[in-house]
Amino acid sequence: MTAHTGGFWNISNNLTLFRIGAIPLVAVLLLFFNGRVPSLIAAFIFLLGAISDALDGYLARRRNTVSNVGKLLDPLADKLLVCTALILLIPLGWVSAWIVALIIGREMAVTTLRGLAGAEGVVIAASRLGKTKNLSQLAAATILILHYPYFSIDVQLLGTILIWIALVMTMWSGIDYFVRYLRSA
Repeated sequence: MTAHTGGFWNISNNLTLFRIGAIPLVAVLLLFFNGRVPSLIAAFIFLLGAISDALDGYLARRRNTVSNVGKLLDPLADKLLVCTALILLIPLGWVSAWIVALIIGREMAVTTLRGLAGAEGVVIAASRLGKTKNLSQLAAATILILHYPYFSIDVQLLGTILIWIALVMTMWSGIDYFVRYLRSA
């Protein structure tokens, strides 16, 4: 697919920038305001960021506005959104630090691997497993941000179950990237 030369300011890149801009809003709500309403607003903003992740790639391909800047910023925005949200939940006691450390460590390892592979001329494309990993992380983080019970549902327990699923998917997809790299070498 040929990159569109129409410039940086297209709808896809704007959605990616929205995702990056959502991070401080979520941070302020979680760190400086306590209670159900700020958590609900933070979860809603985070969810909009998650939806923008799916939408920006779709629009870039559909409108042929795929750009090198977008290719760089999109995965960075995804990682910043999820990792920052999870880090913010640690001091609140809503997620275990070791789980967050493993998830972030995997993200850094795979990003480094893909960069190394790219420098060697090897492309390790995103897999369905990687996309499932991303979805599981976004779902877990959204529910963990909600935190408070709604409609007699223990949201924190649900979020804890989802973050365990996300951790398994994260490690599994990370191993998959390394196996695919080693097979290509």
